[in-house]
Amino acid sequence: MRSLKKKRRIQIILVAVLALVSATVLIGVAMKDGINFFRPPSEVLAAEPGPDETFRIGGLVEEGTLVSLPDGSIMFNVTDGAGSVPVTFTGVPPDLFAEGQGMIGTGRLVAGTFEASEILARHDETYMPAEVVDALKDQGVYREPES
Repeated sequence: MRSLKKKRRIQIILVAVLALVSATVLIGVAMKDGINFFRPPSEVLAAEPGPDETFRIGGLVEEGTLVSLPDGSIMFNVTDGAGSVPVTFTGVPPDLFAEGQGMIGTGRLVAGTFEASEILARHDETYMPAEVVDALKDQGVYREPES
């Protein structure tokens, strides 16, 4: 009788451990595509990610580089002061998207050009995403907004 209870406990513990490991693996696989790491342009240039890796890039839209193409897409460079990465985006950019303003793009680096699937810009005249502010401060080019 005693050994039967002991076997049953071991079986329950093994099933619980197996369920926990399975749940952890499933959560990890599900989140793999949902996590987008932020990288400033200088970091992207220093260690280029693979073409299948989705990540976020942020910085300032470089002055004089914003070009609208006939197919409805736009091209521009994003910079953090230490590096500049060319970006292409097909779609309608946010209303406050402009040269010299902060932006964050989500996409992939293909042949040295960041192909953005989404672009976020500031939501008012003084806001800049925290990741962009931190990257610009690291490079020493951040300017406090004028009030």
